[in-house]
Amino acid sequence: MTLGEKLKKLRETHRWTQGEAAKRLGISSQVVSNYERDYRSPDKDTLSKIATVYECSLDWLLGLSDDPNPIRPTGIKNDIVAEPSAEYDYRSDPTVSGELRELLDTLVTLPENERKRIIEQALVFAAGLKAKNQSSEK
Repeated sequence: MTLGEKLKKLRETHRWTQGEAAKRLGISSQVVSNYERDYRSPDKDTLSKIATVYECSLDWLLGLSDDPNPIRPTGIKNDIVAEPSAEYDYRSDPTVSGELRELLDTLVTLPENERKRIIEQALVFAAGLKAKNQSSEK
């Protein structure tokens, strides 16, 4: 299945018109049409956004996996980053590095949809690095 065929299938699964998909992706409906007909290929940023909007695996879109579902490590929830609570505050946890604390502080200030998109991309990126490291160890 080509990338264009996958994109069309995903859009139809969500029951979106090309115009609705385009609006969600921040591109024109003509560009969506060109992607679906394999006349054009999305750049890496657009491809990442497509994976997030269509809720599918970037690896599947790229033909690196047969599983269209995004990789989600067990125990990780979509609301992984929320406002610190009285029960647990990552800011006072000595096991949380300064860089991670800074990242979490930044994430909690973002709108939920942007925060989830960034977390999804980070999880996909980390899973890709983990797989690459595991294959190079063999």
